[in-house]
Amino acid sequence: MTRRGRTVMTPRPAGAEAGSPDGGWGWMVAASAFLVNGLSYGLLRSLGLALPDIAEHFGRTSQDTAWVSALALAVQQAASPVGSALSTRWGARPVVMIGGVLTSLGFLFSAFAGSLLHLYLGLGVLAGSGWALAFAPALGTLSRYFSRRRVLAVGLALTGNGASSLLLAPALQLLLDAFGWRGALLLLGAVTLHLTPCGALLRPLELPGDPPAPPRGLFAALGLGLFARPAFLVFALGTALVGGGYFVPYVHLAPHALDRGLGGYRAALVVAVAAVADAGARLACGWVADQGWVPLLRLLALFGALTGLALLAVGLVPVVGGQEAWGGSLLAAAGAYGLSAGGYAPLVFGVLPGLVGIGGVVQATGLVMLLMSLGGLLGPPLSGFLRDETGDFTASFLVCGSLVLSGSSIYMGLPGALPSCRLASPPATPPPESGELLPAPQAALLSPGGPIATADTSC
Repeated sequence: MTRRGRTVMTPRPAGAEAGSPDGGWGWMVAASAFLVNGLSYGLLRSLGLALPDIAEHFGRTSQDTAWVSALALAVQQAASPVGSALSTRWGARPVVMIGGVLTSLGFLFSAFAGSLLHLYLGLGVLAGSGWALAFAPALGTLSRYFSRRRVLAVGLALTGNGASSLLLAPALQLLLDAFGWRGALLLLGAVTLHLTPCGALLRPLELPGDPPAPPRGLFAALGLGLFARPAFLVFALGTALVGGGYFVPYVHLAPHALDRGLGGYRAALVVAVAAVADAGARLACGWVADQGWVPLLRLLALFGALTGLALLAVGLVPVVGGQEAWGGSLLAAAGAYGLSAGGYAPLVFGVLPGLVGIGGVVQATGLVMLLMSLGGLLGPPLSGFLRDETGDFTASFLVCGSLVLSGSSIYMGLPGALPSCRLASPPATPPPESGELLPAPQAALLSPGGPIATADTSC
């Protein structure tokens, strides 16, 4: 429609034509979010394979080159509330498409870098900003298209991370061997341009509980008022601590494998094993969470703690016999990390509608990314610093595992995270303006399958 001389994209109502909740066009949105996740986090996870070549080319330390990935990760997550605010105002479709163009330009610029500063600006700032405009709006839009299968849909989309890592880790190593790091970045710039058609699939959807008009003012647009809710504030603190260690393997798992004596392709295999386990766990955990057998927040605390323990195991793996060895213990630890981290990923987004309501889920998604960026900015450089000081990544993974365990312990302060000593009573039906598609917001926290699905009676 046209309003005051400009074209406004009118959202389609929730129904068969637009793709009703839990089906229809929602599966196309899930496919789009799958690709967006693969071309952002999946690519970022594999990018660590190029860091040793970049460090050797510029004669810099592991700590210096770690800032390339750390900046990309931090900018992506710190700027995610901006992407959410823009998508709330203009719609997710144009925002994600613009993000794809920015990401591609960042890789093309970095391919011609003459110093690490150029890589900081190209991959860190420009590509990171493009990913920020793409990821949060895509995942937030997906949550609006699903109700009782929401965690499964989010888990399906987040498997793009593991699937992309499985393909890109060996492919990137092949590109590095054939064309060097400059040629590899140039080709990755063409690959990331595919984020643009992914954004075109994000059809707007109108739901009950949506605000009658876009929020006005910076504070409202960014959703900062959500921090006034005690449950979301506790969740925010735990998520920020988890972010301090969660992303270190994205950057340093491959270099850690190289330090442990594995060859280039065997180090890539370690990344691939973690990616496969990660992808499988995201689907399995999403399905289990939607059955309502265990409260979502209890699952969140459990898988967060398992992720921290797996990171400790990765750091304690001994040195293998030589480059021809397969490193079975490191493969097992990486697989355990992939399983636990994969189970955590869909839960940290799946609990948001129950915490803030469906109307605020896009803004809450951006804030979650911001929270994790607080640790993501410091985690990889701290890991690189500890490696330079100690000579290996053992201390790095021990520290990041401890941070994840600390954040998981804070989740236990959320309602439903710990067992109660009495039968949980069914919550009242929420008012229509809440916009929650589940029976009640608390039901989203206790049991997405309905208030009767989980009888929480243990102490």
